Formats: sequence, C-alpha cells, structure tokens
Amino acid sequence: MKASPIRCLVTAGPTREFFDPVRFLSNPSSGKMGYALAEAAANRGWEVDLVSGPVSLLVPPGINLEQVVTGQEMYEAVNRRFPDCDILIMTAAIMDYRPKEIADHKIKKFELEMVIEMEPVIDVLATVARHKQHQVVVGFAAETNQMEDYALKKLESKNADFIVANHIGGAEGAFGRNDNTVVVFTRTGQRIPQGPLPKTELAEHLIRLFAGKLEESAPANSKSPDSI
Repeated sequence: MKASPIRCLVTAGPTREFFDPVRFLSNPSSGKMGYALAEAAANRGWEVDLVSGPVSLLVPPGINLEQVVTGQEMYEAVNRRFPDCDILIMTAAIMDYRPKEIADHKIKKFELEMVIEMEPVIDVLATVARHKQHQVVVGFAAETNQMEDYALKKLESKNADFIVANHIGGAEGAFGRNDNTVVVFTRTGQRIPQGPLPKTELAEHLIRLFAGKLEESAPANSKSPDSI
C-alpha cells in the first residue's frame, strides 16, 4: 500500500494590524522564503497548505492557499490545520503587537500626534506547538543582533524542533532579497549554516533537512514516500 503524502503547513509573509480603516502596522517581509519552501515541499511530493499574509507573489502550482491579514487570522488558520499536518514551517513575520482599539474612521493628520495603546498579538507558533504530538515544528528567527542567543531561546520557548535564524536590517538583511544566509539550530544541539544561496535553492536544502527528521519521527512500521 502506498503511504499517504506528508502534509506540510507553511506560513509566509507579513501580517498587518490596523489602527484605522486605512492605516496599519506591519513589516517588510516579502514572503519569498515561505513561498519557496512551499514550492520545494510540493516538488518533493508533499501535500502543502500555505497560509499567507499580504504579498505580491504568484502561488506555486499544486499548493492550497489561504490568505490572511492579521495575526489573529493567521493563528486561526494555522490552529485549524495543525492537528492534521506532519510538519509546520512558520516563516511568517507576524506582528508582535496590535493597537488596542481600531478607529472606525480615517484618522486625520491633526489627530496623528496621539498615543496608541498596544496589546500583544497571540504567539502563533508557541500556542499551537504546545499541542504538538507527531508534528515536526520549524520556527524562523529574524534578528538584528544576538541572532544565535535569541534563536536558541526560541528553540526552547516555542517547543520547536528547528529554528532557522537569519539577520535582518541593513543592506545585508534578508527582507525582500532573493537570496538568504541562515543558521539552522536543532533540538539535538546541531548548528547548521546554510548559504548564501538563492531562496529557492536554500528552500530545497532546508526541506531535505526537515525530511530527515520526519523519517526519524515516523512509526517503525510505516514509510513515507521520502524513505522509499
């Protein structure tokens, strides 16, 4: 009997948190890394769900897309799909905070000198990963400094199996670029540098790495298509 395909859940792009109907807080994430990972996973024969924030990218063929805008919408989409996935790859750059209140009208220029009260957005990765059973969980850490320290902390606090860390900010930052350099940190203490490589090629390297973990996690009496 042919084994069922691996079910892969990928998040990509930024989220937006509005403080009036036309203005929002966000970040420069292009979604390129997430879309490249989704495509590489589909090319491997995995069944791929892609939950994407607002980006200007074509959806790779054979991928199930759900578009979201806010962090809460991202959480709801991921939480709904997480129990049935085999691997979650969280590349989305989710805003950490949102305005406590959203104005029901466009705020005029003379009103812009104001204090906006903020509240935390739900931590999507940490929240869903608390309930992981068979799933492999991959987080991304985009940092401007102390990348390795923050990545190792995230590995524990997010209950992740891998954290893929990269620098952002400045001319060499990963946001918006077609190439990337990362370091992958694992639960077993490995530190695996990757790149610089085009994001499409880097995605293939990362999917192969994650596939190895999936094979380790598979029950002894079953084989994934990747191990046949």
